[in-house]
Amino acid sequence: MKSFLKNKMVLASSIFIIVILAFALFAPFIAKQDPSAIDTNAILSGPSAAHILGTDTLGRDIFSRIVYGSRISLSIGFIAVGIAVIIGLFFGSVAGYYGGKIDTVIMRFVDIMLCFPTFFLILAVIAILEPSIVNIMIVIGLTSWMGVARLVRAEILTLKERDFVAAARVMGAGDAWIIARHLIPNAIGPVFVSATLGIGGAILTESALSFLGIGVQPPTPSWGNILMDGKSTLGVAWWLTVFPGLFILFTVLSYNLLSEGLRDMLEPKLRDDRK
Repeated sequence: MKSFLKNKMVLASSIFIIVILAFALFAPFIAKQDPSAIDTNAILSGPSAAHILGTDTLGRDIFSRIVYGSRISLSIGFIAVGIAVIIGLFFGSVAGYYGGKIDTVIMRFVDIMLCFPTFFLILAVIAILEPSIVNIMIVIGLTSWMGVARLVRAEILTLKERDFVAAARVMGAGDAWIIARHLIPNAIGPVFVSATLGIGGAILTESALSFLGIGVQPPTPSWGNILMDGKSTLGVAWWLTVFPGLFILFTVLSYNLLSEGLRDMLEPKLRDDRK
């Protein structure tokens, strides 16, 4: 924790993430205006006391839409990464523990999945399915578990040779108990780091999909579709793209920096080697 708190960039990123989480949790109290309310008298109004981040082409308040959009973006990030972690833990632990043909089959499947460009694979699936929030969560999760599986497999290949695993076998513990009770808890550190990094990636992917018009559909606000609304008026209403773009930038950057801090905290040997 000392190393975590000493890193000012990591500390600042953590504070920013807490602020964004507060936006998502307390959106009705923070954003007083309805994010979907149309005001024809305030179309494309610049930042002012009434609308601190301006309005869009329908007169909707940008600050309210960004605040409520944080709910969508963070929900997709957390749930998609949760799906990826669960799948990666299962396949990685099974491959690492049993080895042999099981390991070969699983890892070759992982290699095949890694051959496909992830974003284009997501585009193809979303183009076939209905572009809904649930589908986006599932598709991002199902296409981003491979890195977690490889991390877990590498950790378990080392851990399964330790004395505490042999002692558990002698005491009559089954394979499922050894994997769930002894191996996964000791291999979870790198997974936390990867998951934190993955949340930022999932938010960025959702924003890109929404910007292309196949992600979260209006009038539901998300940072990506707010950007999409502003691309046609960039020359006259800069606030439509600048403010949501900054939120995406700083949120993804904060999660990347937080993952760096978690790595230093959970794996001090790497920190010492850099020193």
